[in-house]
Amino acid sequence: MRLRGFLSQVNDFIERHRLMSHDEKYLLALSGGADSVALLLAVKALGYEVEAVHCNFRLRGEESDRDEAFCQQFCRSQGVPLHLAHFDTRFYAQAHKVSIEMAARQLRYQHFERLMADIHAQGILVAHHQDDSVETVLMNLIRGTGLHGLTGISPRNGHIIRPLLCLTRQEVEQFLEQCRQPYITDSSNLVADVVRNKIRLQLLPILRTINPSVSDSIAATAERLKLAADIFDEAIDQKVRAARISVDEPCEAAYDVEKIDSEYTLFQILNPLHFSPSQIEDIARHLKADTGTVYDSPDHQLLFDRGRMIIIAREGPFKTMKLPIPGLYVLPGGDRLRIEVTAVDGHFEISRDACRVCVDADQVVFPLTLRTCREGDRFRPLGMKGSRLVSDFLTDRKFSLFQKRRQLVLTDADDRIVWLVALRPDHRVRITPATRKALILTLQS
Repeated sequence: MRLRGFLSQVNDFIERHRLMSHDEKYLLALSGGADSVALLLAVKALGYEVEAVHCNFRLRGEESDRDEAFCQQFCRSQGVPLHLAHFDTRFYAQAHKVSIEMAARQLRYQHFERLMADIHAQGILVAHHQDDSVETVLMNLIRGTGLHGLTGISPRNGHIIRPLLCLTRQEVEQFLEQCRQPYITDSSNLVADVVRNKIRLQLLPILRTINPSVSDSIAATAERLKLAADIFDEAIDQKVRAARISVDEPCEAAYDVEKIDSEYTLFQILNPLHFSPSQIEDIARHLKADTGTVYDSPDHQLLFDRGRMIIIAREGPFKTMKLPIPGLYVLPGGDRLRIEVTAVDGHFEISRDACRVCVDADQVVFPLTLRTCREGDRFRPLGMKGSRLVSDFLTDRKFSLFQKRRQLVLTDADDRIVWLVALRPDHRVRITPATRKALILTLQS
């Protein structure tokens, strides 16, 4: 491929997918290998402003230092600023209990995002090409995947931009040969020890004996599947919106289980919330689960509750608060609890607001405690003759398990419930004709 043809293809691909602007700066991930070297030469020749970043993961001894030195010399020759980063990748992998490959990926992209913000860049250029996308399709197919796993690598994913996806590895190497531009080779890429290398070095050569153009065929199929996936996503999004409902409690989202008609719809809801594919499969099999059934992802919880699927962000437990005297107290979530003492005289009126209750100050012993309700908690709801379990009281009001966990109670020095917060005071501390001082408890959002 002639130089002008190579640059024309890259330029057309950038414009077709609206990947870059000549008015912005970009960060370019430079390993020193053929792909990233060709990417830097191409975008520089096309007039884009870039700064390079090279990560030394300290995994290949002298070879890692050789790569760093090459990148320094190459960037000097091109007049491109270079940012260097060094990582103790093995220590990170051990500390986070991930593979070396995953550790390097996490370290790399975390650093890219921070550096991009520091230099006010608009994106991170990486040098994936068509063969990388084909390998990804085959790898996902072997492991098992859904429709999106067969669409290959996207030209853009958030801040990550891939201008070379329109070109093969052979075309990249031919471009560098015509430019007389040397590059380095990572020896680890020549050993069939990980899945991607086995696909590149063993599987694809076998497939090419059946069809010499197999990479082009797979890439074209992935592109058609991408178009189909876009239509599919739009249809699934409509189903997700149709299933969504509102509930009388704070949550990320809630859905009518009867309207979740497929595992694809469920996947669209739960995958962004980091529920694993195996979890989603299990949830799909148990959409009629009993009320109170809970599933956990690293940062969210899902609850089945009377035909509804309620999702909340995981949060730490409410820290018990001691309230030694009347005053204004700020709760962890930002709400405020005001405690006041006032005389009960001819101007006094009992509040009928559930968030502002009046109790007999002489029947309440400080310090007070604000906490979440516990198993076995009992109180005597205002107006009732006997005591009730708090859990039963909340069940009668159709509270979900999430609401019950968050429900606050205000207790006195004897751990007697004074107020089921924002719901009902205890009958034993009610205002009576004999009351001389009232304790006013107000929850302010």
